[in-house]
Amino acid sequence: MNYRYTRRYAGKLQAVIFDWAGTVVDFGSFAPTQVLIDALAGFGIDVHLAEARVPMGLAKWDHIRALGDMPQVAARWQTRYGRAMSNGDVDAVYEAFMPLQVARVGQYSQLIPGALETIAVLRAQGIRIGSCSGYPRIVMDTLLPIARERGYSPDCTIATDDLPAGGRPGPWMALENVNRLAIADVAACVKVDDTVPGIAEGLAAGMWTIGLSASGNEVGLTHEEWTALSPAEQAARRAPAEAKLYAAGAHFVVDSIADLPAVIDEINARLARGERP
Repeated sequence: MNYRYTRRYAGKLQAVIFDWAGTVVDFGSFAPTQVLIDALAGFGIDVHLAEARVPMGLAKWDHIRALGDMPQVAARWQTRYGRAMSNGDVDAVYEAFMPLQVARVGQYSQLIPGALETIAVLRAQGIRIGSCSGYPRIVMDTLLPIARERGYSPDCTIATDDLPAGGRPGPWMALENVNRLAIADVAACVKVDDTVPGIAEGLAAGMWTIGLSASGNEVGLTHEEWTALSPAEQAARRAPAEAKLYAAGAHFVVDSIADLPAVIDEINARLARGERP
């Protein structure tokens, strides 16, 4: 006799797993990009901010590799060195990049407006706060105490080099949060991120996903620059960011972490109706 076991989670959300830069800290996600531009400048390679943003969300070594594989950047490296960028060259750039990133991550990592208020709302609902990042552990060990001083202390933080399986767009960092936070079902989790690899990570882990457009890498403005725009200008900058995140599979896209509570309520309502991610 064949038995078929089915189970559909219909409880409330138990955890929200946040990215870091562009999501909870660093409006516009400048720390990973500007520092990488400066590191490559030390090798005589000029990279524009828009180019540096293209692979955002990947682990930093992978980010450098992807950037070096972009045709226009590859051409500059070829002109400068007479050969293609090798993995050894990526190692050298990474080794130059890391000390700069550690030294300057706090400079860029102010909390995004509304972050503490939103996290307080989530905690009041009994929701655990997880996190993961494209930053390696050496950077997270610098950033965590800075964030704590500024009022943000997640229940779990996984860095991109903490796990042997690797980082985004794979599901492993998000799933390690599930493991460490002892969450009963991945459908009870939400992954919040401002990048395509971060959305892919959440989907691969079987979670609800929320993309952040205005505060993140896709718009790429400081908070001051964003708020100085007119509503029409904001709409024009927001639209391609929203489209890209929805195309990546995000279930919802909002401007920033400040807009999260209403979406959490909507997901809880969907779960109560028996829906899954």
